Amino acid sequence: MSLPPPLMAMLLLAVATAPRVLAAGDDGGIAAHPAYADAAGTCGPASAAPAAAEARRLEEYDDGRIVDITHAYRPELPAVGPDGLGPVVFQTMSMANGSICNLSELRMVVHAGTHIDTPGHMIQEHFEAGLDADKLDLAVLNGPALLVDVPRNTNITAEAMEFLKIPKGVRRVLFRTLNTDRKLMWEKEGDLSYVGFTEDGAQWLVDNTDIKLVGVDYLSVAAFDHLISAHVVFFKNPDIIPVEGLKLDDVPVGVYNLHCLPLRLVGAEGSPVRCILIK
Repeated sequence: MSLPPPLMAMLLLAVATAPRVLAAGDDGGIAAHPAYADAAGTCGPASAAPAAAEARRLEEYDDGRIVDITHAYRPELPAVGPDGLGPVVFQTMSMANGSICNLSELRMVVHAGTHIDTPGHMIQEHFEAGLDADKLDLAVLNGPALLVDVPRNTNITAEAMEFLKIPKGVRRVLFRTLNTDRKLMWEKEGDLSYVGFTEDGAQWLVDNTDIKLVGVDYLSVAAFDHLISAHVVFFKNPDIIPVEGLKLDDVPVGVYNLHCLPLRLVGAEGSPVRCILIK
């Protein structure tokens, strides 16, 4: 597929995650964090286990159960190109090397892994108005949520949205798709055949539901062929928050209490987010 430069640039913002950053020795001896197998930052973590071996962690909490639906920020997270995201944590001071403490530094784009988009991501007026990650509505990001399975032979089109019959009054919906079945978030290389919202699917949601939080299981809420148009449909309404890159493997469909907390990044059009479900 041949893309004009503006569309490719937007793709890199909306779908791509960060390219590799500095390897050891590239910046005054700063090395990839020792949690990675290769301190030079060219390899994955010490145990590059498959998705099945890194099953979601369940923890008893009062009379509920916590399900972590956030992907770990590992070098193998998908990105454009064959090598994945690469390291995001670098050790600037090391007690093993004689420092008085261990000190790490984080370097990543805000649209890597499990993350949130703000209205300013693709609408400049919202960006100039200061609708950044620091101003995201925590009342939308926390509360009852419905996890649904999208038919596996389709993008999230208007027809698919109508088929799901999501009741009025539901404000938070997590859409599990073929992306989870294909384990695309466990592949290093970005896959442009991922499932997402089409423009008409996004418009149907806006026109016919009360949904304000739209959760998806890959790096973009919008299907690749509708990358700009579907995003813009959502972002025209600054009350809608897309949460992208969720880890929905093996989570039963149903109603949960959802908690998503982004970083308070002033001036940023997105943020990494930690999301959990409590059943």
